[in-house]
Amino acid sequence: MKPCAYSMFETPLGWCAIAWHQSGNQMAVTFLKLPEATAEQTESMIAQSCGGIPASAPHEIAAVMRRVCKHLQGEVQDFRDVAVDLEGIAPFARRVYAAAREIPPGETRTYGELAQALHCPGAARAVGQALGKNPIALIIPCHRVLAAGRRPGGFSAFGGRATKATLLALEGTGFGGVHGQLSLISLRPDEESPSQSSRADAGRPE
Repeated sequence: MKPCAYSMFETPLGWCAIAWHQSGNQMAVTFLKLPEATAEQTESMIAQSCGGIPASAPHEIAAVMRRVCKHLQGEVQDFRDVAVDLEGIAPFARRVYAAAREIPPGETRTYGELAQALHCPGAARAVGQALGKNPIALIIPCHRVLAAGRRPGGFSAFGGRATKATLLALEGTGFGGVHGQLSLISLRPDEESPSQSSRADAGRPE
């Protein structure tokens, strides 16, 4: 893996973290972490994931950070133009992530529909497993992929399905008639978090 750098940045939902490296003649995002219970936990996870060091974000990455902040305060962004680098990701997962990036804000698909789009009917579980390992949350919008019957399915970020509902609500949609209204900052480590069950189910299409 190429050397990465990362930066923490505060958003309306808490502290996020982004990692990047040079890819050709541009900077490409390699990881994006949504807020954990604390900023320290978010930083620990991004550092462990990317193996990089903290740094000031170059202007291309700083622009992505500003767009993420806008998105998380309800000014919905389309991140399909953001350069990403999926070095080391298996070919099938890359195809899943590419298909997920084509889902516009305000719309959802099911794991099965994504499998059909990839001409792999019956691969819904494999699609869910790939999305459960998504390294670039939000930019690769795995939160827009639901289980059969528009049920939530799993979500690997802190807060689990409640976080998924929040992200969908920001985009004007939801699942099963549920629209989330959660601030991640309100989820303290000593509280029972939805992540305890839904993280375990992440990638399980049900």
